[in-house]
Amino acid sequence: MTHELFWLVLTIIMTGLLWVIYMIDRVLVRGLEATLDNPGPNAIPQSPWAQRLMAAHTNAVENLVLFAPLVIILHLLNISSGLTITACVLYFSARLAHAVIYAWGVPLFRTLSFLASWAALIILVLAIFRIV
Repeated sequence: MTHELFWLVLTIIMTGLLWVIYMIDRVLVRGLEATLDNPGPNAIPQSPWAQRLMAAHTNAVENLVLFAPLVIILHLLNISSGLTITACVLYFSARLAHAVIYAWGVPLFRTLSFLASWAALIILVLAIFRIV
């Protein structure tokens, strides 16, 4: 497995597990029975941090749709360098930071971590076109 694929797998695992954290909050706020029921308009709202983490999770899924194909294309083209590996590490780290910072409710750093993940995507695109 290439380093880029390794970081893709870790990113997929992280993205796939984010829901567990806010579901624990849902059980604590609403109780197990209400959590297992279909949510209705009168459902007790989750904690603000959990609502923000849900938004971060949605954003992580939306951006994984961009990251995963880029890494797979790199792999298929047999492109791997220190820069592409660093970009994948940056993407993973920035997405993890984004989720944590978003849940904490720190807007400026949330935006900076999001932009860092986008910078990583740009690096991967440039590597695919052999510009970097």
